[in-house]
Amino acid sequence: MNTTRLEAFSDGVIAIIITIMVLEIKVPHDVTLSALCELTPIFMSYILSFIYVGIYWNNHHHLMHAVSVVNGKVLWANLHLLFWLSLIPFATGWIGENHLSALPIAVYGFILLMAGAAYGILTSAALSIKGQNKKLATAVGNGLKEKASICIYLISILLAFINQWVSLALYVLVAIAWVIPDRRIEKIID
Repeated sequence: MNTTRLEAFSDGVIAIIITIMVLEIKVPHDVTLSALCELTPIFMSYILSFIYVGIYWNNHHHLMHAVSVVNGKVLWANLHLLFWLSLIPFATGWIGENHLSALPIAVYGFILLMAGAAYGILTSAALSIKGQNKKLATAVGNGLKEKASICIYLISILLAFINQWVSLALYVLVAIAWVIPDRRIEKIID
């Protein structure tokens, strides 16, 4: 089967995830600047999460355009990825409501870790289809960027209990590394 339904379903789920995240930002009841400033942790966690969801949407889009067909294994791997992405609004809200406390930041990192692993599983499932585009396998290569991201997530989860700001900085670092769509895949779909 082709990728059209998988992409449409994924786009819908990702749109709902973003909607849920923005609805978690409660409007201040006061009209003062200090009331607005109280939302800073919530808004900052929203920005980071929006960027992460956007990164996954963008790279998912590129991956699906490099894949010619999907099978049941790919569909389940895609659902696995969407499951972890759907937990981002929960972790985002928890971080914001608890003013950057250690456990919410560690849980956020765990969700990012699992989403990264799920994306790797999705890529592997797509590559396992017989007759799949060999250029995609070449483009993905040894997955050094993916492996480095997983390692940074693991370190960040542990650091959340020592220094939350360093942990968050590492999450931002991984986001910066992935914010530009995966050029390895982009080259083969042009």
